[in-house]
Amino acid sequence: MTVQNTKSGTFRKILNVTSGNFLEQYDFFLFGFYATYIAAKFFHSDNEYVSLMMTFTVFAAGFLMRPLGAIFLGAYVDKVGRRKGLIVTLSLMALGTILITFVPGYDQIGIIAPILVVIGRLLQGFSAGVEMGGVSIYLAEISTDKNRGFITSFQSGSQQIAVVFAALLGYSINLMLTPEQLGDWGWRIPFVVGCLIIPLIFILRRTLEETEAFKAQKTHPTGKEIFQTMVANWRIVIAGMLMSAMTTTTFYFITVYTPIYAKRELHLSTTDSLLAAVVVGLSNFLWLPVGGWVSDRIGRRPVLVGVTILAIFTAFPTLNWLVNNITFSNLIIVLLYFSFFFGMYNGSMVATLAESMPPRVRTVGFSLAFSLATAIFGGITPMMSTFLIERTGNASTPALWLMFAATCSLLASLYICKNIPKKKVVYAESQA
Repeated sequence: MTVQNTKSGTFRKILNVTSGNFLEQYDFFLFGFYATYIAAKFFHSDNEYVSLMMTFTVFAAGFLMRPLGAIFLGAYVDKVGRRKGLIVTLSLMALGTILITFVPGYDQIGIIAPILVVIGRLLQGFSAGVEMGGVSIYLAEISTDKNRGFITSFQSGSQQIAVVFAALLGYSINLMLTPEQLGDWGWRIPFVVGCLIIPLIFILRRTLEETEAFKAQKTHPTGKEIFQTMVANWRIVIAGMLMSAMTTTTFYFITVYTPIYAKRELHLSTTDSLLAAVVVGLSNFLWLPVGGWVSDRIGRRPVLVGVTILAIFTAFPTLNWLVNNITFSNLIIVLLYFSFFFGMYNGSMVATLAESMPPRVRTVGFSLAFSLATAIFGGITPMMSTFLIERTGNASTPALWLMFAATCSLLASLYICKNIPKKKVVYAESQA
């Protein structure tokens, strides 16, 4: 087999496995961006703040289901294989998306409407609990020691394409429809587009090849063995959760929360908010492989430690500068700076987390650590940011939440990098 054929085969595998990640982030981004419309449609209140907080609570509820999905679906993936497991997660995700897209509003069916929306979010969260972990482990297992950071960075890279696609679609719809039409039915159009994409993603996932690392395992763990291994390795799971705090918090601030923040706190237009999201998605897509590549060359620890320290000392001054000098160009500058945090850190973090997990339960371990981070840090970032601003009256305070997450990640990164074995990570039993 030639080098060109090998590269072509790797690219095809990356495309096939990350397609589901595209759908996951596309739906999560839409829910955050159209939060004000969803709040008005399903969560009635005379107080806009209360209505918005209810919607962000439902947004966060999906993340609370992720740890359960990580445990049960992660165990399933480690037992039956990456290919079969990722098809199941895609099916559950698609069901949740369809439910949110087509459920009538509160005015039509009353309390049933918000209940069905919550169920749809819980299904999405349950499936997403292992989607990112399953995809990341698949990419880690088809990579080599020399390019693992670079290859695994495309897991999140596919999510950035989803952010750009969703923002451009929203921008186009915003130009064509009036605010009244958007609030009544126009916000559903991007969700319908997501439903139309589902069959294509199923086709791509069905052509996915099982990894050689998984096929090389002589036996696969039972549910009991997986549980026992997770209990025995609880320290690395908690450390992995804290290490993931920085990336989840930064990502959901600069993508999902930014459109709301720009309109509600900075009083910029909807068009500006959508264009900012496009710029952020493109910037993230650029920095992610750079972060992974750099970590492959100089090591994971310098990247993880350097970025978190930078975030701790500069996040608040940067956001405070924007609040005191509000323009669209200044918003872009700040978001690009935070995008650098996210891309460089995540590009190294995903490979580090994959390398730190016990091989036989790699998917469930990775998924549990990351899903806990999204539930405790990332998923509540829009809600926490809204709460901090409401309580303090200072639009710069969301940076305090980011600084806290960065501090947690700094300490966890130091612990994990110290405890990862110095020898090369074993990715299949046959290599031992």
